Amino acid sequence: MNEETQPPSPRERLYRRERRSVPAARAFARETLAEWGVHGRADDVVLCVSELATNALVHGVPPGRGFLLRLLPCGDGVRVEVHDSGDGVPAVPQTDVREPGEGGRGLLLVSELADKWGVGERDPGKVVWCEVGIA
Repeated sequence: MNEETQPPSPRERLYRRERRSVPAARAFARETLAEWGVHGRADDVVLCVSELATNALVHGVPPGRGFLLRLLPCGDGVRVEVHDSGDGVPAVPQTDVREPGEGGRGLLLVSELADKWGVGERDPGKVVWCEVGIA
């Protein structure tokens, strides 16, 4: 991020429960990171956004609801938060994800790309977040 000016303001956008929300969230993240002057690890941040948004749509957003994507400057990095109203606590799968088939790799990717990640409470639902250092 450009240190010559004030830190960038957090950005957020609400998405509906529909497939096109994931590519829209990626585009929003890319645009925000470019505005903030983030180039190093921008692809990692965008991939984390994609995986967390997909997980929210598949597991955390009941019909008629949506999810909130929030991007925040965080120390020497970027914090990604996806807020949804679903139940449950996501976890990295403990099975062998090298097996053929779809699914089960999103949080594994996030856990490998992000410096840290976690789940916070929200009423209703949860916030799944990650932080990616860009320095």
